[in-house]
Amino acid sequence: MTRLSPTFWIVAGAAAVAALATISVFIGVAELDGFILFASRIPRTIALVLAGAALAITGLVMQLLTRNRFVEPGTTGATDAATLALLVVLLTTPGLPIAGKAIAAALGALVGVFGFLALARRIPSRSSVLVPIVGILYGGVIGAVTTFLAQRTDVLQELLSWTVGDFSGILRGRYEMLYFAAAAALVAWIAADRFTVAGLGDDTARALGLDTRAVMALGVVIIAAVTGIMLVIVGPLPFLGLIAPNIVSRLIGDNMRRAVPLVALLGSTLVLLCDIIGRLVRFPFELPISVIMGVLGGIVFLWLLLGTARPSDAARLRPREGRVRGGGAR
Repeated sequence: MTRLSPTFWIVAGAAAVAALATISVFIGVAELDGFILFASRIPRTIALVLAGAALAITGLVMQLLTRNRFVEPGTTGATDAATLALLVVLLTTPGLPIAGKAIAAALGALVGVFGFLALARRIPSRSSVLVPIVGILYGGVIGAVTTFLAQRTDVLQELLSWTVGDFSGILRGRYEMLYFAAAAALVAWIAADRFTVAGLGDDTARALGLDTRAVMALGVVIIAAVTGIMLVIVGPLPFLGLIAPNIVSRLIGDNMRRAVPLVALLGSTLVLLCDIIGRLVRFPFELPISVIMGVLGGIVFLWLLLGTARPSDAARLRPREGRVRGGGAR
């Protein structure tokens, strides 16, 4: 089957984002005056687009750095570490401005990502399935500590209000930090060639003259910044950074410079679509977008994991068994 050009998919993605953004602005509104439009509806739609694009690109960067298609901030402990850092802020300086909370969460995510990378290097097998499983366990331990501390200090309910992906509270003056997350994603696109080379492996990258430590540090900073800002502004969106890069990889291949625009558009499309579904399922009530994204992402994640068990893997084992039986007969 002939593969369609990246230009076609970018145009299609841009059209999908424009159509869904228009629906998002006007859906579920009984009366739409100028104040509501510019104070609530348009800021919310912009936040949906920025959040989807930034988090999807972050997932792509993390997959290149770890050379594993099944990782993203939510499956590597980055989000859990950012939540733990946010809990510390809520306990020590609850009056800290939103920007300060975002910086604290980003620093927590930074530590969490470095911890995951250090842990991943110690895994004896570089199985594509084992790495994300270890990441989920690593995040689960951090999450359990966070929940225990929050419960013991009576701030669990407040913490949960920060950790549910939801755009219902987005207003003008409350979402602008997402532009910084988008800027971090833009830096990833500017350095796309370096990340692509780094994804070939340390030895190959060094042979090509790439400073792998600098690229790794840049990637981790981008991941931490986007994760921290996302957590504080809208909450986590599970599996988004996993879904979009994998779908794009199947459409146009693994070149990051070509993939970034389409990954951003697909991430925005998915977030807009999930938001619209969340507002229609129990209209006039609204389901948090993280619920819809979690269901969709979980299904896609399982499909990707099951897809790694290809028939060719079993076929490679059968000749070995035949040789053993033949040797015994002789």
